[in-house]
Amino acid sequence: MKQLTLATVGFDRYAKTTRRAAFLAEMEGVVPWSALCKLIEPFYPKPGNGRRPIGVERMLRIYLLQQWFNLSDPAVEEALYDSLAMRRFVGVDLGREAVPDETTVCRFRHLLEEHDLGRQLFGEVQRHLAKGLKVATGTIVDATIINAPSSTKNAGKARDPEMHQTKKGNQWYFGMKGHFAVDSRRKLIHAVVATPANVADSTVLPDLLHGNETRVWGDQAYRGQRAVIRQHAPRARDFVNRRYRHHGVVDEVERAKNRTKSKVRAKVEHPIGVIKRVFGFAKVRYRGLRKNAHRLRVACALANLFIARRHLLRCHVA
Repeated sequence: MKQLTLATVGFDRYAKTTRRAAFLAEMEGVVPWSALCKLIEPFYPKPGNGRRPIGVERMLRIYLLQQWFNLSDPAVEEALYDSLAMRRFVGVDLGREAVPDETTVCRFRHLLEEHDLGRQLFGEVQRHLAKGLKVATGTIVDATIINAPSSTKNAGKARDPEMHQTKKGNQWYFGMKGHFAVDSRRKLIHAVVATPANVADSTVLPDLLHGNETRVWGDQAYRGQRAVIRQHAPRARDFVNRRYRHHGVVDEVERAKNRTKSKVRAKVEHPIGVIKRVFGFAKVRYRGLRKNAHRLRVACALANLFIARRHLLRCHVA
């Protein structure tokens, strides 16, 4: 243990545990740090003749701060200088060392994207959660639009060519679409796919099913996919919402069935709400689908840990 300097200890007479500090303390206890670092280490620079690289875990902690608080590379550097709680979480003591600069943070992010480590991080978190949580055999599928800048005021005088527009209700949206498969009991994401916004929800349904389902829920965007469900999940029953309005006439029986199904289907909104409202991933940060898909997978892994954090903390205490 290193002795703390005055930059870390301070002389505050009055103090309060902020929500940020409490959140970071919870995440400290639920993230499988050693397992995630082992995935990154084979691709991380090794000590050589030049400057010694910063530790993998420290860079991973900074990267996760970016996801939790929706921070860009320069913003996370500024936040670390500004927030004592964040510095303690990362393990930076300003009395001894500086915060890793934005270029170092950017290079680490590019390293993860280049080797598609977001997919592996998501899988490792799934394995970590499977040790203490029983996964249900019901799957809820849904999709959400993540907006992208539609402005052409840039060097290329064009919008992102990998993003597309789509109409929802009477409103047009431009960006990408995240497709999710959520466990019907624990509300944990077990599959995620990123596509341009104009891709129909039902198109990626085969990629969202793991094959062991006994029930599949979804909104009316997935109706008419019974054959697909039967092919990829043979034991699953189709609980997708049906159309209840025909030529202006409402079928009250079918409407009541949809209302009953929606009591289960609504659980999918919880993890999506964590990603878009708690973590702030309601708008893409990068150009291109690949980088944003990588960020979406990491966000899903962190959302699962956030949702299951109380159970995981109880297990650690026990």
